[in-house]
Amino acid sequence: MERRAKRYNELWVTEEQTSNMKLSLRINQILINKKSEYQDILLVETFEYGRMLILDGAIQIAERDEFCYSEMMAHIVLCAHPSPKRVLIVGGGDGGVLREVLRHKEVEKATLIDIDKEVINASKKYLPTISCAMDDPRADVQSMDALAYISSVSNEFDVAIIDSTDPVDFAAGLFEADFYSDVKRALKEDGMMLAQTESPFSDSNVVVGAFQEIKKVYPITSLCWGAMPTYPTGIWTYTIGSKKLDPSVPRCPAPEGTKYYTTEIHKAAFVLPPFLKKLLDKA
Repeated sequence: MERRAKRYNELWVTEEQTSNMKLSLRINQILINKKSEYQDILLVETFEYGRMLILDGAIQIAERDEFCYSEMMAHIVLCAHPSPKRVLIVGGGDGGVLREVLRHKEVEKATLIDIDKEVINASKKYLPTISCAMDDPRADVQSMDALAYISSVSNEFDVAIIDSTDPVDFAAGLFEADFYSDVKRALKEDGMMLAQTESPFSDSNVVVGAFQEIKKVYPITSLCWGAMPTYPTGIWTYTIGSKKLDPSVPRCPAPEGTKYYTTEIHKAAFVLPPFLKKLLDKA
């Protein structure tokens, strides 16, 4: 009987996506493994998805598929808004969403607020294709508590994008109505916000909870969805709160160079399958 030789000295990174499901990737290099003031930071080189940033054991972004997430986070709301000149990004210290926001030539200033300066520095050093817009003159990158920042501004932004980590520890407050109310006050009269709201399969309670909290605050609340391979179950949701405008209507064309987002994808993303409609009925 033939036996396949076992490969030794293999190094794998594993994310426990639920108590019953894990995602493992073989890696060839550990670039950063440290604990910051706020979280454990692991940055590795994987064979399958390129360089990958992992915070507190949860995959945040990978070079091969990040465009799926970054483009949806940025272009859904920026293309739905008629004139997005000032944009706020909460979280997103890797810079992927910022890069996509600044593809829009009408954006005059994009303010990125991430609490962990170590994440920003690590991304600048090891994720150049993702963090490449941080030195753009229109980018204002600040390391501070987003909750404190939001409470200090009003009527300033056309669009706000909440690129938060999972709703645990210091990020839990970013999924609550009080925070969404502060964001609403920071928006102009026709402003809108978008938040990542997890997977309807592995985190249905987060999807429903976030939708409920946003719906308490905004007169127009909508959910859209798309593919995100390295996130739990590969399907991800985005929830939009809008003061006036229907976010499902694209008012501006997609910027040049996108790999996932198109005007057609924009429209299709708001077409919810029956199981997802039924889930939102709980909200």
